[in-house]
Amino acid sequence: MSFSPCPPDALGGNIIQEQRDRWEMKRCRAARELVLSEQRYCQQLELVTTYFVEILKAKGTLKEDITESIFSSIKAIHSVNQSLLVHLENGYFGRGFDQFCPQLHHYNVFVDNIYDAKKVLWIQLKKNKAFRRFKKLQEARPEFNNHKLEDLLQLPIERIDQYKRLLQEMTANTRPDNPEFQQLSRAVAAVEELHQRIQNNTRRHENHLQLRRVQKLLKGRKTKVLAAGRWYIREGWLKVVPTKGSDVKPKMFFLFSDILLQAKPCSSLHPTDSEKFAGEHAYPLQECTVEKVFGNTKGKGGLLSLTLPKAKLLLMSSNPEDFNDWYQSLSSAVRKLQPRSTVVLQPEDPNQEPLGSASGGQNLPSSNSNSNRKRNMVSNEPNEAGDLSHRPTGEWESSVPKRMKESTSDQSSEVSTSSCVIL
Repeated sequence: MSFSPCPPDALGGNIIQEQRDRWEMKRCRAARELVLSEQRYCQQLELVTTYFVEILKAKGTLKEDITESIFSSIKAIHSVNQSLLVHLENGYFGRGFDQFCPQLHHYNVFVDNIYDAKKVLWIQLKKNKAFRRFKKLQEARPEFNNHKLEDLLQLPIERIDQYKRLLQEMTANTRPDNPEFQQLSRAVAAVEELHQRIQNNTRRHENHLQLRRVQKLLKGRKTKVLAAGRWYIREGWLKVVPTKGSDVKPKMFFLFSDILLQAKPCSSLHPTDSEKFAGEHAYPLQECTVEKVFGNTKGKGGLLSLTLPKAKLLLMSSNPEDFNDWYQSLSSAVRKLQPRSTVVLQPEDPNQEPLGSASGGQNLPSSNSNSNRKRNMVSNEPNEAGDLSHRPTGEWESSVPKRMKESTSDQSSEVSTSSCVIL
């Protein structure tokens, strides 16, 4: 005799309904947070457009091009988000974002300009006394609630991250048969693309700051570090082991995506350059072989061998962790510069005789056979480098960086013969 209070089918139905109720509760919570945060966001955008953009335009405190450089497309963003807010407050989330996403190009303009905007704002605050006073008076208004203009200009960037999180939560808790499911899914894809754009811009900006920092560390103007497509990887001290019997010499090395820069410290008695370095060699990584001569011997570091077209470099580190990090970083940088080869196999012809079935069994497919076609695959990584990577390693010149030559289409059917091998 069964003592179950309800039939098994009813019990299963209750569990499913409880799960649906939990989904709906999470969806409502995300929707409510989206509406409330959108209301605050639009209010803050209105502060910027009303008390800064419009009044600055009327007063003429800043030139029109400078105002546009600082505030970019924030006025258009405010207009677009006001329309979105009307839909969200009425519960039309899918429809609202369907109309909002085609207007995301205003956000593209804003995020691409944000670092220049910060720089122009800083310059104006430093040089323009009237604007500095105007900004201070506006920020003192009670409506601003102690918020600074710099913080308010960052809001559209932060809002995209909030959209990404809340839309993903709403979509995950919306049933596929709901009419809004497809609309929310499209919105998630569009916002994620914009979010990725912001991340890429941030990485490029941080890399540019690193390149500028290294450039300032180097004495003189002959050492050209700033180059299109060049990425900073790491830096540190390594001991250079000479090929002939002489003492090892500690040198400062800067590793970039296309070159390894060797430098020596300037004299500590120099009046202006005591904390700088003098560039000695720029080793190109395009045709480089990296090899561990020995490593982690009783935890005492190791020795790296770098074979280049016109030089051989032995680098030693007594720190095991530092040694391994240098090896991994160098190997990865060299690997990304190597052309990748792949074999494209054509579908087999059912009427073709098996290989070796001809008389004597010595027939081999020719290099031009469709069944064994090869081509070079170009890496997706940035492969632009300055002129330093194309110069002999014993000299240093200061001409303008040039783009590395790309392989021509005639070579696409040949196997790469590069001598660079990662061991």
